[in-house]
Amino acid sequence: MNGFDVVVIGAGPAGGHCARLLAKAGYQILLVEQHESFERNNYSSAGSPLETLEQFHLPDAVVASYWQKLVIISTNVRRSWESPVNLGVVFDFAKLREFLAKETQQYGGQVWLGCRYLNYQQEAGNTLVFLKNRHGDRLTVKTKVLVDATGYSRAVIYPKKQEKPQFLKGTGIEYLIEVEEEDYQKYASSLIFFLGHQWSPKGYSWIFPMDNNQLKVGSAWIDSPHKFIQTVKPLREYTKAILTDYMNLKTYQTIEIHGSILEYASGLSDIYYKNNIIAIGDAVSTVNFLGGEGIRHGMKGAEIAGRYIQDYLECKLEDFRDYQKQMQQIFSSKWNFSEQLNRRVYLEYTDKNIDRGVAALKYLNTEDIIEILFNYKFDKVTRGLRRYLGIKLEVFLKRVKNLLK
Repeated sequence: MNGFDVVVIGAGPAGGHCARLLAKAGYQILLVEQHESFERNNYSSAGSPLETLEQFHLPDAVVASYWQKLVIISTNVRRSWESPVNLGVVFDFAKLREFLAKETQQYGGQVWLGCRYLNYQQEAGNTLVFLKNRHGDRLTVKTKVLVDATGYSRAVIYPKKQEKPQFLKGTGIEYLIEVEEEDYQKYASSLIFFLGHQWSPKGYSWIFPMDNNQLKVGSAWIDSPHKFIQTVKPLREYTKAILTDYMNLKTYQTIEIHGSILEYASGLSDIYYKNNIIAIGDAVSTVNFLGGEGIRHGMKGAEIAGRYIQDYLECKLEDFRDYQKQMQQIFSSKWNFSEQLNRRVYLEYTDKNIDRGVAALKYLNTEDIIEILFNYKFDKVTRGLRRYLGIKLEVFLKRVKNLLK
């Protein structure tokens, strides 16, 4: 039976980065991925600010495109911000995960592709992990620490579905398309987000550039009833509307269509650990539910978890309760506010409310809007709204003054 210091289940950005760091630190690591190829699960849109590359020591090879412009469009309003220099990247999700897995191997770890996690059991002080490979053979490995990086399925930390907390659930669908060069250049350096009842009731839609004249066009929403909208079309129809009504594409090739699910535990109330089992990434809701961005946060959480795993292996800790405390200390306050905000905007706002909100964003500069979307500095919104309301008040007072003349 193979024995490891750490077995990581799931080779997404969080799992791959965790395995990579621990292998680099000299531990015996096994990274398990259910798909035989990283191309089989290339589903993330993966927009991120530029500093992500330096923060996690990632090469240009994992980048599908750079962006210099950010656009937000509602039913009747359009606002944009841009820079002469690159502001961020859109990752090639498959290449990113493949890079992390290869680095894990280069540092001495093992990566098993096409291997499904079945379950685990504690036996005589050991944690036995049961797997099934692509040929249907059952495998058993022994580990000191077991890491759940299985995303929203949370397959390890919640072996029984009834143990899961109440989740805020989102559903998304995305088209990967190839377009003519002329059409591609219209979107080549922009992240475009759509809000409002026309484009995406109960959520948002997007256009992200990839390489080779490819674009990702998608929609996502919260699976809860809207305060004002009684009936919605299938989610796919809103993505199609962007392709036809907004982009007005005459010709394009659909390379693939894929869907995804995101489940977020309100108040970050997930289970973070059980004895020597620790959960990371989306398995502990490490995602910005307001915009669905999770790569940076999953990798940041993996770094935090990695430090506690090393201390555990060195017998400096008895469990991972301090890991849970630190994760909640770092993420909970801003993310709880973000959750409340997304519920209001996506499920309670009228179309006019959304239009007015997007219109007010014109008083924010490029740095402000990036800080809001990616770093949750909502005080920027407050300052922007104060400027907006101040101008509105000034206009109102001028009108009153003219009427009194």
